Amino acid sequence: MSSNLTLYTGPTSNGRPIAIFLEELGLSYDVVKMSISDADIGKVHNQVKSPWYLEINPNGRIPAITHDGSNVFETSAILLYLAAQFDKDNKFGFDPVQDAKGYSEVMQWIMFAHGGVGPMQGQASHFYMFAKERIPYAITRYLNETRRLYSVLDTRLSKHEYLAADKYTVADIKTVTWVLSSKGLDINLEEEFPSIKAWVDRITAREAFQKGMQVP
Repeated sequence: MSSNLTLYTGPTSNGRPIAIFLEELGLSYDVVKMSISDADIGKVHNQVKSPWYLEINPNGRIPAITHDGSNVFETSAILLYLAAQFDKDNKFGFDPVQDAKGYSEVMQWIMFAHGGVGPMQGQASHFYMFAKERIPYAITRYLNETRRLYSVLDTRLSKHEYLAADKYTVADIKTVTWVLSSKGLDINLEEEFPSIKAWVDRITAREAFQKGMQVP
């Protein structure tokens, strides 16, 4: 496949949403699988700290895209860029002028995931699963905060089918991939957060979602 849009990504909670949204939009795109392993620095061309990739994403993380000569990095920024460029009918969002309330709801929940769910759950995963030293305080702090954030989501989803204005939007796409990785933290969605579980089931049944989850 050859296109004017390239996705640089990996199989992570940050990387998955972009492929999912591209599939939802029905776009053609190229994929470059990136290594996030520090052991590959200086050894593997497609490593996120490689000089060529830092020209695309100065933060040296995934995901990033290139499109018509422009570089975009950070999951939320990419989702919003793709929505502005390709979702002209606002199928996955709202017009900021014609429907400011709906647009604001999408932005609020994207920011909630970007500044809350992702960072807190990321820290919980690090200390719970990967840290060389087991630090009970850190584990408790970040697991508790992740559960608190999930309780916010669960309350919202007990009253709405989707996060923003009862419509499947980029806010859901941004958030759901993090929630899917909660099994690694021994969070039982069905028992602890049933409204989140029902929301996850609705989204994961989508064909485009399933295709996006297979990338790269």
